[in-house]
Amino acid sequence: MDTWSAAIMLFLIMDPLGNLPVFMSVLKSIEPKRRRVILIRELIFALVILLIFLFSGQAVLDFLNVRQETVSIAGGIILFLIALKMIFPPQSGNALGLAVGEEPFLVPLAIPMIAGPSTLAALILLANQGPNRMLDWTLALGGAWLISAIILLFSEVFHRLLGERGLTAMERLMGMILVMISIQMFLDGISHYLVHASGALQQ
Repeated sequence: MDTWSAAIMLFLIMDPLGNLPVFMSVLKSIEPKRRRVILIRELIFALVILLIFLFSGQAVLDFLNVRQETVSIAGGIILFLIALKMIFPPQSGNALGLAVGEEPFLVPLAIPMIAGPSTLAALILLANQGPNRMLDWTLALGGAWLISAIILLFSEVFHRLLGERGLTAMERLMGMILVMISIQMFLDGISHYLVHASGALQQ
């Protein structure tokens, strides 16, 4: 996977357009000037958490003795489930657990809305597939995070331009693209496993 493909994958998983209504709901009771400060703070928190997982995830996998094909198959399954939720979103609202006027801190905006389990799993997968390409993965993460940050910082503009139906259509389109990426990741993992298993049998 090249840097551009990794950046697109991470952007699709972060799903900033799909998260717009949640962000607007959490921040609606906070005055506009303070709202932007909170959003920037949560975006920075999320970036730090994502970078930590990118650079330490491989060490965790090595400690657990998990092979690359296992991570690829598991990552493909996780991304597929996330994509299904983007295409067929649940009807129930989000349980944010915040009182009216309460400022979010780390939860739920930084975690899990930006630095969610699927994004963290994808970063671990990238680090596992190309441990010698950490600069590429860092650039991919930075690009995906920057575009997501711009969309979220100008959430009201995007919401007015696209409307509820437009946001839903965009999220489902992104979900379809993510389905294809997840299936390819799953097939790559199966292929690597079969090659590894056949080599072990020949020995």
